[in-house]
Amino acid sequence: MPDSAPSPPRLDIRDLHRVFGGHAVVEAATLSIGAGECLCLLGPSGCGKSTTLRMIAGVERPDAGEVRLDGVRVSAPGLHVPPEARSVGLMFQDFALFPHLNVARNVAFGLDGPRPARHARAMDLLERVGMARFAAAFPHELSGGEQQRVALARALAPRPRLMLMDEPFSGLDNRLRDGIRDQTLALLREEGTAVLMVTHEPEEAMRMADRIVLMRAGRIVQTGAPHEVYNRPVDRAAAAFFSDINLLQGRVRNGAVATPLGSFAAPGLAEGEAAEVVSRPQHLEIGGHGAARGRVLRARFLGRESLVEFVLEGDGPRLQAMVPGMVLPAPGEVFALGLRPENCHVFARTG
Repeated sequence: MPDSAPSPPRLDIRDLHRVFGGHAVVEAATLSIGAGECLCLLGPSGCGKSTTLRMIAGVERPDAGEVRLDGVRVSAPGLHVPPEARSVGLMFQDFALFPHLNVARNVAFGLDGPRPARHARAMDLLERVGMARFAAAFPHELSGGEQQRVALARALAPRPRLMLMDEPFSGLDNRLRDGIRDQTLALLREEGTAVLMVTHEPEEAMRMADRIVLMRAGRIVQTGAPHEVYNRPVDRAAAAFFSDINLLQGRVRNGAVATPLGSFAAPGLAEGEAAEVVSRPQHLEIGGHGAARGRVLRARFLGRESLVEFVLEGDGPRLQAMVPGMVLPAPGEVFALGLRPENCHVFARTG
């Protein structure tokens, strides 16, 4: 008996384009999300993340391309299924709770069926987000974190196939954010809901996403699991978006770039091409048998870690090292510095 055909992705977008005032805001955006998967659209403000999300939701029409939900087209040239017919949940930074409805009625709002069934669904979700005891309260009586939990319950109440989240946690203080993010993700997975979340915070994307889609200037530049996007950036800008970086420059000679901290292989680059070696501050090794010597310019205690800035001897480049917080060298101290090739990325020089 032949195997059954695999299920289509929960969300599949192909070559989405959006132009404003003659300027392409989103170009050729293509991605897919499976049921129960969390994908984060990550990038700086103005890169096209929210516009992409709005086109998927149906609140904005693309100029080209198509959107499919469970294999069914909901947006294409000559076709536009309205947002309310797409079975898509929405969560934004503005929780948009109805001020005149109590918590239970906010969550039940928009549900179909008999009133007892709607109330039971609302109370079940409020129980799961730890807000059942506030069922009779009104939004203005809740804290920001409590309103966020109610907004999540309301968005999940109709059992959407896909949850679209646009910077939903940015209005919360840091002490609340991690716990609410984790609780939100656990509940979404429990419901089997596919998630597309927009964020400009790399730490948030790495904490929540199964896969990250990195956008820049309207284009998708890299897609992969968090460890792949972080550890194997496609270019210097991709590496720098996730953390501070150190740069060493040189030219390709015999397939490698010679720097004060050693020679690094440069696969794919031409002989004589200007290149840059990119690494992260936590990978700069202090002490031991480093290839160069650096003088401490300044050191800042950050709690668990200290950030130390060096200048290489001979008026060389400045480099940063992230070290355990118990280490706080004094300005002027000199250390041997080293860098392992496996912790470096070599790209053609830009800028």
